[in-house]
Amino acid sequence: MSQPGEPGLALALPADARVLVVRLSAIGDILFASPLVSSFRRAWPDAHICWLVQPECAPLLRHHPDLDEVIEWPYGRLRRHWRERRLLTLLRETRALVAGLQARHFDLALDLQGLLKSALPVRLSGAAVRVGLASREGSWLFMTRVVDSGPDSNRIGSEYFHLACCLDLPRDAFAMAVHYAAEDAAAAAALIAERGLDGGYVAICPFTTRAQKHWFAERWVLLVQRLKAETGLPVAMLGASEDRDKAAQIAAGAGDALVDLTGATSLLVAAALIERSRALIGVDTGLSHMGIAFRRPSILLFGSTCPYLDSTRPDARVLYHRRHCSPCRRRPTCDGAYFCMRDIGVDEVLQALYALPGIQW
Repeated sequence: MSQPGEPGLALALPADARVLVVRLSAIGDILFASPLVSSFRRAWPDAHICWLVQPECAPLLRHHPDLDEVIEWPYGRLRRHWRERRLLTLLRETRALVAGLQARHFDLALDLQGLLKSALPVRLSGAAVRVGLASREGSWLFMTRVVDSGPDSNRIGSEYFHLACCLDLPRDAFAMAVHYAAEDAAAAAALIAERGLDGGYVAICPFTTRAQKHWFAERWVLLVQRLKAETGLPVAMLGASEDRDKAAQIAAGAGDALVDLTGATSLLVAAALIERSRALIGVDTGLSHMGIAFRRPSILLFGSTCPYLDSTRPDARVLYHRRHCSPCRRRPTCDGAYFCMRDIGVDEVLQALYALPGIQW
């Protein structure tokens, strides 16, 4: 067994290898890892490539042309069974899921999440070769090979690029990709026509999972108003249904400069709207990273996390003001002041946006 941090080696797989990729969540992390699928496809054109993912993130992968199959792993439901002591139900469901994995006879399984929850299905898949990326929580014990996250790098998705290097995969076109269906495009077009966005719009993505990653409602209001006044374009706000309360605060102040689409779209319809936008401004959240994947001029506001400063694109920039406590990630020490996000002003955002190449007002 490899020890943690040992670099990988080129894989000796049959031409028709069966490959399982495991990254259960979240949207942004799946986007960062998405270039690996195309790299594997180029290395093994005849392989059968599957991705194991939690149901809420599965739509992001269903239309990927280099994936043969998307397998849902209901991690949330399995956890509820455990918490509520429905152990027989948990055992029955888990056995069925594992039997489904083993019936596919995988040659290789990759744990891209590096956690115990992702390592277990990798181990139970029956794959003879099991590669873990930056394995922790003891998950490396279930792997036959472990690759570390690589040298410190500001590059977007640097750990996945490092894994591709270690496995000697093609890397000359290593870029994120989002794919959606014709019906998603049609739904986006209908919303654009219905909400008066036909003449173009700027997309904003203000919402994410943790308060310390948010910018401030009053600054979003001012930003929206200035964008409309200075560019003549309306601003479309995107988010999930659980973000509606926070969205209402911004919408109440922004008035008719803002078209609030929070909770009004599916994940893939939101993706189609982002691809059709003139530009995107957002915090560190999955929808914001889609702006980079779709090659839209993008400004991203980072504070408690700083996974990358190099977007690999000249038309996408991260604004980030490092403090002595940065990055605090899940353990802020500022008692809710969030100085790192407060340091980002509206003027700075607009100046950075207007300086991006490719902007068309």
